[in-house]
Amino acid sequence: MSFVEDFGRRGVRRSQSGSIRMQAATNILIIIAIGATAIILGMGLFNMFRGGSGNTSQKLMRARVIMQAIAVALLMAALFLFGPHR
Repeated sequence: MSFVEDFGRRGVRRSQSGSIRMQAATNILIIIAIGATAIILGMGLFNMFRGGSGNTSQKLMRARVIMQAIAVALLMAALFLFGPHR
């Protein structure tokens, strides 16, 4: 392998490392969003089973729907940015 070929390959690795870091950050955000959605869902179920306030249940349901939308948006963005391209 010549010096030019080796240098070219190193350049590709550097540009791919930024993409890999972005993918890792996106994956972490997706995991956090899904976890937050599950926690809010659990809080809502707990509130419902213990006979808590209907107002609290409504607020928790709204929060869950918003977190779920954020999680789905992050998933779609990750698929668009890092998914297999044609």
